[in-house]
Amino acid sequence: ISPPLAYCSGDSSACRLCLESKLTVMASEPSMIAKCAAEFVGTFLLIFTVGCNVLGGSATWAAVSIASVLMVSIYALGGISGGNFNPAVSVTLGISKAMGGPGMDWKTVGIYAGVQSAAGIAAALCYSALFGQSFNLSPAKGFEWYHAGLCELLYTFMLTFVVMNVAAAKKNVDEKNQYYGLAIAFTVIAGAYGAGAVSGGCFNPAVALGIDVSSAGLGFGWCGVYIVFELVGAALAAVLFKVVRPADFDGEKSAATELVSEFLGTYMLVLTVGLNVLGKSKAGAFSIAASLTSMIYALGDVSGAHFNPAVTVAILASGRCPDLTPAKAGSFIGVQIAGGIAAAFTYAFIHQGATFALGPVGDSTWAGVGVAEIIYTFVLCFVVLSVAVSERTKASHLFGLAIGSCVTVGGFAIGGISGGSLNPAVSFGIAAAQTLNGGFFYKALIYSVFEFVGGAAAAGVFKVTHEVDTAVSEEKFSA
Repeated sequence: ISPPLAYCSGDSSACRLCLESKLTVMASEPSMIAKCAAEFVGTFLLIFTVGCNVLGGSATWAAVSIASVLMVSIYALGGISGGNFNPAVSVTLGISKAMGGPGMDWKTVGIYAGVQSAAGIAAALCYSALFGQSFNLSPAKGFEWYHAGLCELLYTFMLTFVVMNVAAAKKNVDEKNQYYGLAIAFTVIAGAYGAGAVSGGCFNPAVALGIDVSSAGLGFGWCGVYIVFELVGAALAAVLFKVVRPADFDGEKSAATELVSEFLGTYMLVLTVGLNVLGKSKAGAFSIAASLTSMIYALGDVSGAHFNPAVTVAILASGRCPDLTPAKAGSFIGVQIAGGIAAAFTYAFIHQGATFALGPVGDSTWAGVGVAEIIYTFVLCFVVLSVAVSERTKASHLFGLAIGSCVTVGGFAIGGISGGSLNPAVSFGIAAAQTLNGGFFYKALIYSVFEFVGGAAAAGVFKVTHEVDTAVSEEKFSA
């Protein structure tokens, strides 16, 4: 049996593993002992890696290290236990099943959560013994409990929401995607660099509990606050999973479903932008790219996962997506901008009113900004068209990584010139939040013009380079 889509306990008719198991010998189903052992090992490795990175002083690469151990553990053990390694994930699955969707029963949720918590405590005690010290769990200096709590809620939501969409959604029974582990792990990179500067970036009750228990001599109790917010985030993920995938709950998809998808994806993208900038992240562009990658994988088959008005314009102008009418494109752009603005005011709240300006960086000029934004928005939109729209060059499994990597490319390349917005929803959000501190909103309009030009140029070049797609479409129509 090929590895299942992670995060199913093995008893759901909506999971590929369960479906395939019915076609093979029933004795091949892992026992509960095997599943618990897998959950213990995966959770232990995750939290031990967290502690070693923190105590070892790995400031720049810590999030990548932690995300990587999560990813490899999911791929290694997903076929045994589902690879939850996080009580919040298990709770999300429990709520989803209780609402009539894919997931697992509450008995299994309870067993898994207990094993994960025990593994978290054991791992924390081990890294404390290894280093001869521990570190305490608490909001970063200058932040209150509700700032840290909101970060934990939002990024636990993101992690568990991505899990549900890439690994538990019924579409995966037939799709058998290979990107589920990457998509889930990248939510850690998205949250750790930005939100981590506020809360420490747990996004996992087993992490919070392990850290708090191992550092009880320095103070104990914050894990309770963190866990409450994390579980609220998990519940929110289950509810919104039902909203964006009503078919998994015997409902019907509507236009509102796609709009919610576009709002959520854009919101998490712009929130990650703001938290990385205000938190002075050393890997901002990569973290932002990771958030885009994860949300594209989660929602690509729901709304197309544009999350960017320039991308929507590029796809519309390409003429290769008949379902995207001008009216639909306009509604997408509206909710994308709304999501960007909502996210911007959220990061401003978390950072107690702090914002940042949109405009030329340092000694850069507006002309430089224009060139930079046009070229790298072009790169982003052209790659979207090539790997997600074109029949000839479509990347069935790597499309999200390819598109997200464009943000890594542009963010590092022109971050010192224009800031690397590449997205009118990002530009509108940054400018809207900056009005709280005397900023000027018109700058968003200037950036957006550049970005729309880049998107339109991408559509024009795409029509030339991918003209073969049109010929193929005509042949299919004739046939």
